[in-house]
Formats: sequence, structure tokens, C-alpha cells
Amino acid sequence: MAVRIVRLGTPRAKGEGLRLGTVRRPPRGVPKAEFARRDFYDLWFPEVAPSTAAVAQALRATTDREWAAFERRYRRELSAPGPRRALELLAALSRQTDFSVGCYCEDEARCHRSILRQRLRELGARLA
Repeated sequence: MAVRIVRLGTPRAKGEGLRLGTVRRPPRGVPKAEFARRDFYDLWFPEVAPSTAAVAQALRATTDREWAAFERRYRRELSAPGPRRALELLAALSRQTDFSVGCYCEDEARCHRSILRQRLRELGARLA
């Protein structure tokens, strides 16, 4: 049992389980009925997505210093009661079942899912 961190829209891995979209917005130009069929996500879970302002900050980040500023901001957002409880839930679920969380970004190193991976690990999640 484990949580897998994935890029939304990529083919699913065998045994990946339910795919959660931890993004602020659904994919553009894709009918809602096709999200799962096109390997985006089965369930939209924006509770642990960065805020709109934080997303804008991440997209503007071109240096390591700017990315670090985004990471600090996003980690603060994740420490709020609602997102913190959602992360604790995901960490607990990872010890009971297989599922995945993800985002659209091509480069995980410059994507909030890299921070989600770290945060889930800190909370004792089982990672695939």
C-alpha cells in the first residue's frame, strides 16, 4: 500500500489506484466526463493545491531563490488546519490502500507535487 506522486495526463501505472488531482483548476478543454478516461484524475482534490496567488508565484519563479520563496509560501498554506488535516488523511490512507496524487507540470522539481511528496514523507506516508 502506498501513495504514488504522478503527472496528471500520463498513463497510469499498474496498481496505481484512485488518482487525485491536487490542482487548483481542472484540465482545460477536457469534458468532465473524460477526466478519468484521459488519465487526468478520478477525483478533484484542490484542498492541498497551492492558492491561485501561490501558483502565479511558482510560474514566475526562474531562480532557486524565487522557487524557495514559493516553497515557503506553499508550506505555510499546507500548515493551515484544513490542508493539514487533508495531508494527514492522505498519509494515513497510504498505509491502507494504493492511490496517487498529482499535477500537470512536466518537471516535478519545479512543481508543487515535489513539496507534497516531501510533506507526505514527513507525515509518515508510504510512498511508491
